[in-house]
Amino acid sequence: MKKHHYKTTTQWTGNKGTGTSGYRYYERSHMISVDYKVNIEGSSDPSFRGDRTKHNPEEMFLSSLSSCHMLWYLHFCSEAGVIVTDYVDEAAGIMEETSNGSGHFTEVILSPKVTVTEQSMVEKAEQLHHKAHEFCFIANSVNFPVKHIPIVLVK
Repeated sequence: MKKHHYKTTTQWTGNKGTGTSGYRYYERSHMISVDYKVNIEGSSDPSFRGDRTKHNPEEMFLSSLSSCHMLWYLHFCSEAGVIVTDYVDEAAGIMEETSNGSGHFTEVILSPKVTVTEQSMVEKAEQLHHKAHEFCFIANSVNFPVKHIPIVLVK
C-alpha cells in the first residue's frame, strides 16, 4: 500500500502581550503554512471569539471535502469523455456543539453545479458524482454523511 505524508505548520499569532492570561485577553489568530505555498490566515469561528475576516478550521474542513470531491469528479469526467467547462460547489455543513463545549460535524451537503458541453453527457455527469464520493480521501475519513445534490447544465 502506498503511503502519502503531509506536513503543515500552524503558528499562533494572537498573543496581545499577556499570552493566555485570560480567556478574553488573546486573539484566536494563527497562520497556516505549507512549504512553497501561500500562507492562510486563520482564526476561530466568530462564535468562539474569532476574527470573521479569517478562515476558520470548520470552513477549511468543509472546503477540503468539497475540493476533494471536485478533483476526483473532474478526473473521472476526463476519463469518461464528459467535458466539464464549469464547476461551482456551494457546500454546507452542520456542526453540533455538545453540552461540554466540544462538538462534531453531523452532516455535509455538497451542491455542485456542473456545466458540460453536450446533452448526451448529462446522465454520465450525474452518475460520476457517486464514483467521486467513493474515491474521495477526505469523505472516506469522516464519520458522518456527506450528501450530494448535483445540478448538471449544458452550455
